[in-house]
Amino acid sequence: MTTSPTLFEALGGTPALKAAVDDFYRRVVADPELAPWFADVDMGALRRHQVLFLSAATGGPAAYDGRDMELAHRGLGITDAAFDRVAGHLRDTLISLGVDEPTTQTVLGAIGPLRAPIVQA
Repeated sequence: MTTSPTLFEALGGTPALKAAVDDFYRRVVADPELAPWFADVDMGALRRHQVLFLSAATGGPAAYDGRDMELAHRGLGITDAAFDRVAGHLRDTLISLGVDEPTTQTVLGAIGPLRAPIVQA
């Protein structure tokens, strides 16, 4: 009996997630509307946490041990518009890396529930 690949496997595993996270954050910090939120952030640590988070969220082997989404974003004043811009950069990143549209939509659908704990403005 064969099993369907996990989303983690469909995305290409850890090396692909690392490449996606690097490209994604290059886009985000280059966006003048989003850059201020990342000015004082340790981007190396953020990238490591993001890879672990995405691995865990997509059925990969890594366990995410970072802060809860609401606590991590509390007091930052993140708006719906900022959340949408970040999601747009994620979509563009996935497309640029050759992720097919159904998989891209699955990933975007998986982050949708994060809007409530992240957006607080």
